[in-house]
Amino acid sequence: MKNRRVVVTGMGLITPLGIGLEQNWEAIMECRSGIGPITKIDASDLDTKIAGEVKNFDPLEFLDRKEVKRTDPFIQYALAASQLAVEHAGIQFDGTDADRVGVLIGSGIGGLQTIEQYHSVLLERGPSKVTPFFIPMVIINLAAGQVAIRFGAKGPCMASVTACAAGTNAIGDAFRIIQRGEADVMICGGTEAVLTRLVVSGFNAMRALSTRNDDPQKASRPFDARRDGFVIAEGAGILILEEMGRALRRDARPLAEIIGYGVSGDAYHISAPSENGEGFARCIWAALHDAEISPDEIDYINAHGTSTPLNDKYETLAIKEVFGDYARRLAVSSTKSTTGHMLGAAGGVEAIIGIMAMENNILPPTTNLEFPDPECDLDYVPNRPRERSINTVLSNSFGFGGTNATLILRSYE
Repeated sequence: MKNRRVVVTGMGLITPLGIGLEQNWEAIMECRSGIGPITKIDASDLDTKIAGEVKNFDPLEFLDRKEVKRTDPFIQYALAASQLAVEHAGIQFDGTDADRVGVLIGSGIGGLQTIEQYHSVLLERGPSKVTPFFIPMVIINLAAGQVAIRFGAKGPCMASVTACAAGTNAIGDAFRIIQRGEADVMICGGTEAVLTRLVVSGFNAMRALSTRNDDPQKASRPFDARRDGFVIAEGAGILILEEMGRALRRDARPLAEIIGYGVSGDAYHISAPSENGEGFARCIWAALHDAEISPDEIDYINAHGTSTPLNDKYETLAIKEVFGDYARRLAVSSTKSTTGHMLGAAGGVEAIIGIMAMENNILPPTTNLEFPDPECDLDYVPNRPRERSINTVLSNSFGFGGTNATLILRSYE
């Protein structure tokens, strides 16, 4: 049902850069990094001792004490970002159309902090000391479930679990649900909180994480020749999507319109992207086809840009494949250079950053791009923001297992 247009009317951010839209945009414009030494776990014996931690987050500002005790941080971040997005949208959920309001929130890993905590409890104190809230604290769909309970949303309630593409898949699938007429409002995005010893150890075993421990703010350096892996981070990015007519009837101000969504699978490797980024390219083509626009109508790409050797090289190749000569004139940046990589939350956060770029007509920079990789030779908006008229944004997210997702957003007209 392509005639049902879908707009974004509210956004909420919880990231290493701050709480809320203003703090995050200010940090990006100042090229201020949210990455620092790990403080939430003992990292003394880990190869990687740096991360993008959410700082100054008080869950009691968004949840009561009982809820805090009964929820994993990934759920707390989802509830907080959803609350901020609902307030930003100025939307009231009074129950009159509850079955037309849905929730779709993605996460790559879910409640691993709680799993580690209660595994220790089980071993040290026995099964009787495991909380009855353990299962609802750890399963990924309970982020969406808790948000639905909070706002009385009785429409579709689901989770996307597609590694680092989860947030983008959640937004894209929510877009489809509204397009098809199965809901009129969707609360959607991604959340992640897995700064644990087990996760950092696992990524270190894969040699996926940066070990630039002596200079954490420069550790995330997408497209730079001296990049040595991604920097793990936590947070949430939640959007309110509405069918356009409903939004206008309540005098909401559309922030952007979602016009395209593409997905693809690599069928190649459990963690490495397919050769030359051909899966990435097919995903971008699918989004452009869905949006019914030509490649030269894209003004800015918020790249997946993880700061890993293969992703950055192959994403660059995919952009060249799709955009041809226009790729040289196209602005591409990775805001993971300041936020770190929030895994399943990244797509939600980066879609919001793309919308803020359109609102302000400013290209967010790729920071720490000091030694350009000859194989990464596009305009990555290095080291400082740049003013430019931005009407259409493309946002990429690619995950382990070869799962790829791309969104296209346009300024509302």
